[in-house]
Order: sequence, then C-alpha cells, then structure tokens
Amino acid sequence: MIYDQAEGLRRKLDNNRTPNQAKTISVISGKGGVGKSNFVLNFSLQLINTQKKVLVIDLDMGMGNIDILMGVHAEKSIINLFEDHLSVHEIIETGPNGLSYIAAGSGLNHLFNMRETDRSFFYDQYRELVQMYDYIIFDMGAGVTEDGLFFILASDECIVITTPEPTAITDAYGMIKHVVNMQRSMPIYVIMNRSLGYQEGQKSLRRFNDVVSKFLHVQSRSMGIIPDDKTVTQAVIKQVPYVLFNHRSKAAKAIKEITNNYLKDSKEIHGQSSITFIEKLKRLIEG
Repeated sequence: MIYDQAEGLRRKLDNNRTPNQAKTISVISGKGGVGKSNFVLNFSLQLINTQKKVLVIDLDMGMGNIDILMGVHAEKSIINLFEDHLSVHEIIETGPNGLSYIAAGSGLNHLFNMRETDRSFFYDQYRELVQMYDYIIFDMGAGVTEDGLFFILASDECIVITTPEPTAITDAYGMIKHVVNMQRSMPIYVIMNRSLGYQEGQKSLRRFNDVVSKFLHVQSRSMGIIPDDKTVTQAVIKQVPYVLFNHRSKAAKAIKEITNNYLKDSKEIHGQSSITFIEKLKRLIEG
C-alpha cells in the first residue's frame, strides 16, 4: 500500500518537474527564539503564492517545529531517510496550500558519519528533489554544528534571521563570521525580525550590515524588516501560518514585500551556480 502511494506521488511529481535545478537556501540564526522557523514557513508559502514549487526540509534535529507551526502531524521524518532508507517520496509531507515539507525528527546525530553507501543513497535522493522544485529551503538549527555547516556551505545562499536585541545581533554576526571564514563567496541575506518600527528596523539592519562589511569585508544584503506584530503570536497559538491567519497583518504584508523584492533581486543578481549542491556537499564531506 505504501509502495503504491509512493509510486503515485512519484508519477505526479515527474509530470510537474521544473526544467532547472532547484535553488538551495539555508535559513540560519545565531541563537534560538528569533522567529527563524516562522519566517521559513511564511516565506515559503508566499513563494508558493508566486507560483513557485517549494520544499522545506527541517534540519533542526530534536528541536524542529515546522509541522507544529502548521498544526499538522508528520508521519515520517528525515530520520526515516537515513535509518530506514525510505525514499524522499515516502517522507515528503504536505502542509497548507500544497507546501511540501520534510520534518526533522529526533535522535539522529552526525548525519554523515556513515558508510559510503548511505551517503550515496542520500545524494541520489536529493538529485531527484532538485528536479521537482524551484526552491529547497533548509530550516537549520540555531548556531553551528559540524553537520549543519556542511549543508550551509553547500547551499546556494543563506538567509540570516536576527532581531534588534543586542544578544541576537551579536550571535547573528558570529554566525556570519563563521560562514564567511570558510566560504567568502556565500551570498548572505539578512532579515531584521520583530522590529518595533520601520525606521528603527532599517537603522538596525543598516548598522548590522555596515559592521559585517567593515570587519568581515563581505557585503551582506538587506532582505527586509518584519515588524513586531501580535498577529504572529496569535497565529502561532492557533497553529496557522500568519500569512494565512491574517493576510492583512503587518507581518504578512512585510513577508509579501520581502518575497517580491527577493525574487526581483535574485533574478537580477544571481545566476544558477555551475556547481550543484550535491557536488559541493561531497567535496565538503569527503574532501
């Protein structure tokens, strides 16, 4: 029965393949509690509203909450891919508005401290994914882990989530420093979440990017401001993404503007990388 369902999903996805490789984005933060997963969810849904095919992969092992934010229960997780060798077609779940996601699960450490055959299985599965979607978005755990860093450095670009709080700013800077010290060419976008006001948020974002430029000698890009909005808290309690809970809310309007600007900027500035995610990941892991 499971095999038949997987085959049906596979045929459906085969009929809707995109001609280009999916762009892989890692969404990161220096510390927890800055709204990273909520951004991933609502940003992904807004991309879907622009007719993009999106897959979210929750890689916050043990702390993943994408499914909770959507008010759904994932039957399978990425753990099943590695431990049970289930195909990606068998572990992909469906959220609101047709959002595809793979839940994080728990209990798996050192993802790539495994046999060559296991790594090859993952590579093959991911190669299938990049033909199905326009964007594959990794919701990374806060801070830096060895396994997480592999995914981040192999991605096409990173989005860093922070808030105006000094501890969040400091940790976000530390996160960017860690990434660029290992890969200076990584395109980095910055989101200032929970800003108390637009002008204040813009100033905080500008100051942050100036510090990154001055001390790390790289240019991080301002992706946008998301205002502090009580609607976000209400949506989390109701387990409904805030772009669906109240599309007229300040936060929802900000996500729409951020997404539109991102798509325009991405089209004008970035071409498709000649090195695929898997090729970069293999180099990082295998040397």
